[in-house]
Amino acid sequence: MTLSQAEFSFVSQLVRKEASIVLAPGKEYLVEARLIPVARAVGSPSVTDFLAELQRHPNPANQRRIVDALTTNETSWFRDREPFAALTDVVLPELVKSRASSRRVRLWSAASSSGQEAYSLAITLQEHLPPGWNYEIMGTDISTEMVKRAETAEYSQVEVNRGLPASQLVQYFERAGAHWRITPQLRRNVSFRLMNLTTPLPAMQPFDVIFLRNVLIYFDVAVKRTVLQNVARLLRPDGWLFLGAAETTIGIDDNYERVAAGRTSAYRVRNAVPAGVARRG
Repeated sequence: MTLSQAEFSFVSQLVRKEASIVLAPGKEYLVEARLIPVARAVGSPSVTDFLAELQRHPNPANQRRIVDALTTNETSWFRDREPFAALTDVVLPELVKSRASSRRVRLWSAASSSGQEAYSLAITLQEHLPPGWNYEIMGTDISTEMVKRAETAEYSQVEVNRGLPASQLVQYFERAGAHWRITPQLRRNVSFRLMNLTTPLPAMQPFDVIFLRNVLIYFDVAVKRTVLQNVARLLRPDGWLFLGAAETTIGIDDNYERVAAGRTSAYRVRNAVPAGVARRG
C-alpha cells in the first residue's frame, strides 16, 4: 500500500525543510520503501502509523531518521573515474607547482556518503603527490548515519568490490572480521563531519579542490545557487570544483567558469583561471 497524498505531502515538506531536497509527486512508492525499515526500527507497525504518531507528537530524532532514510547514498570507489583521472593528470601537477612553498593541499568531499569518495581521494593523493607533500581531506554529509559509517571506515566485501582494484584493497585495507577496514595510515589524513550545504557553512580554511558531485540534481534552482555560493567562499581563488556529469553552474551562478580537465570538465572561479587552460562554454 502506497502512501496517501497527505502522508507524502508531510514527508515531502519535512525533507524540504530539513535538507532542501525536492521530492516530486510520483515518488510515493520510493518514500514508503525507504521508511519501512525506519518504522520497524522504532517499533511502529506500519509507515502510516509511524507518520501519524510523528504528526501528533513531533520527535526530532525520528524526523532525523526520515531525512537520513531519504538522502540518496549511492556511491562507489573512484565513481565515474574521469574526475579522478583529471585530478591526477591535470589538477595535481598544477597544484604541485602553485603550492610548492607549502607542499600541502586540502580537498573536500562535500557529499561523502559512507566515505568511499573521500577515501578514494586519499588513495589518489597518496599515490600521486611527490614525496614530502602533505594532504588533508574533509568529508561531509547531511546524514548522521553516513557520517558515522564513514568514520568507522569499515566496508563489506560487496562494497569493496564496487570499483576498488584488488591491488589497492591489499595496500590500503586490513581485515576486520568479515569486513575490510581502511588502514590507520590512510585514515589519519581524512576527517568527517555533519554538514547541510544549503545553510550557512561554518568557518573553515579554504580548499584547493572540492568534489560536489551528484548533489545539485536534488535541489531547485534557488537552492543550487545558494549551495554554489556557499562553496565558492571555501574554494581558493585558483581552486577546482568538480560536479556530477549531469550538473552544471551555467545559468545558475555566473561566478564560475567551466574549464576542460582532461576528458571531463571542472569549474573555477571566473577570472582566476591560469593562462593556457582551455575554456568550455
